[in-house]
Amino acid sequence: MRLRLEREGAVATLLIDRPRQHNAMNQAMWEQLPRLVQEAMADEAIRVLILTSATPGLFCAGADIHEFARCSGDEEWRVANQAAIRATQYALAQAEKPVIAAIDGDAVGGGCGLAIACDLRIASPAARLGITPAKLGIVYGLFDTKLLVDLVGPARAKRILFTAALHDAQEALAIGLIDQILPAPLEAAMELAHAMAANAQHSIRSSKAIVRRILDGQADDDGETLAMFRDAFTLPDFREGVQAFRGKRRPCF
Repeated sequence: MRLRLEREGAVATLLIDRPRQHNAMNQAMWEQLPRLVQEAMADEAIRVLILTSATPGLFCAGADIHEFARCSGDEEWRVANQAAIRATQYALAQAEKPVIAAIDGDAVGGGCGLAIACDLRIASPAARLGITPAKLGIVYGLFDTKLLVDLVGPARAKRILFTAALHDAQEALAIGLIDQILPAPLEAAMELAHAMAANAQHSIRSSKAIVRRILDGQADDDGETLAMFRDAFTLPDFREGVQAFRGKRRPCF
């Protein structure tokens, strides 16, 4: 299995496991990954998802270029490949629960695309990130590119795309491509995930949905977002939070 989902309490880890190919994603993997994300989202016991490599020192070298070369003349394959990559990016970016990327090693091309589709990115000092279609003569889709622009801004996104350069961890942090540099990114991601899992899940998922609306262009409340605010006061999480505050104890959500 080149992708697998493991569970530890309230946290699921989606592992990329194709080390001989530096975790390059082939068509079967692009098709499988959204299903595993949806499996984690559908599991009520899971509150946070981590995306990482099964092998230390690797993250993902991107799409399988050998498969590109072999199959690119087949229009049916090109359509299926585009759809699978888009479904993967969409599943990660639109997941209702938090998704953290733990990056140890290179996240290049589609591998960087996987990382930027997550909510947060923790990288090791050895990590390098880059999006490299300009070195292959290919074009990234609008959805993928918007994720990059949302993260680093248009000018930096253009630089990343136009130069196709690899950015070391310090530069990636400086331009907003990652959020933290830590020596053991998976351990740090797991600690962060458990901290998130201990909080009110309705609050977290609603906040994530509202941030996504803002990134997609919504600038003011509508009936749905107003209801999110009002209805929260009627839910069990609010009652538990208030009781814990009054009782000077930790809430149990």
